Amino acid sequence: MIEATQSPLVLGAMMFGTTIDEQMSFALLDRFVERGGVWIDTADCYAFWAAGTGRGGDSERVLGRWLAARPGVRDRVRIATKLGAEPLDPGSWPQGRAGLSPAAVRQAFAGSLDRLGIDRVDLLWLHQEDRSVPIEDTVDALAGLAADRFGFSNHPTWRVERGRAHARTIGSRPFDALQLNATYLRPRPGTLPPGVVHRFGVLSDEQADYAAEHDLDLWAYTPLLTGAYDNPAKPIPEVYDHPGNTARLKVLDEVATESGATRGQVVLAWLLSRGIRPMLGGSKIHQLDSAFDGVARKLDADQVRRLDEADHSAWADPYARR
Repeated sequence: MIEATQSPLVLGAMMFGTTIDEQMSFALLDRFVERGGVWIDTADCYAFWAAGTGRGGDSERVLGRWLAARPGVRDRVRIATKLGAEPLDPGSWPQGRAGLSPAAVRQAFAGSLDRLGIDRVDLLWLHQEDRSVPIEDTVDALAGLAADRFGFSNHPTWRVERGRAHARTIGSRPFDALQLNATYLRPRPGTLPPGVVHRFGVLSDEQADYAAEHDLDLWAYTPLLTGAYDNPAKPIPEVYDHPGNTARLKVLDEVATESGATRGQVVLAWLLSRGIRPMLGGSKIHQLDSAFDGVARKLDADQVRRLDEADHSAWADPYARR
């Protein structure tokens, strides 16, 4: 579902207003639009862990001030935000979070619109599953909200299917997107990469197959391992240390050398070859420019095949789309 007329890169605004100050946030947003970027992703809980208050909302507030300061830019960008993971009280996460009850959904969404200074969003994500609430109740609450699309982030496939089925039953707008962690390297089974705190947060074979069968838009967060592919000061996380990835890194280096690209740029191009929209959470202009250059690259068929088959398990490629 990536439209050919727009850049597939998503700008992740997670740390805007906290570790990325407003001046740099505005500069990144301006450059993103200048390079043809369209989708900007945030959440009501961003970034509570880095905020002095222990609450989220800073990212949405910065985006709201940027939109207000750039007349006409709202027509050029699409805003995606998430709800459900905001702490009920500072320090209460993850046990105490807003969740996905109908009342919580309506209250959180109203707060997001207020902070963003807009009257509707282009895509609203359910951020984390909430098993204390029937998914049908959550879908009922979403039906009346001012959002053009709905998506699931960090949910098991069975709850996604139940939610989508109920939306069809009540004639609501369909869920047509999944947001999960995905990159070229694969974590060891039974492990979660750093920053992934959700049991179903890493794109699995089943989730990818479900998305392919039902033509769902796939978004990948942390595709560049926070810079570890190319920054010697950032080692690749230990959960990726296994023989299969040794083979994958070897081919990744070969393709990068052939292409005159960085490892990270090849990873972005490879994700796109699998039909996956990468999300960038960089904090510097040159990182954003490098990512745009990466998604503009086209790997040839042989390079894609070699990357897919590097660990001799292409038949089990969790990102393959039929």
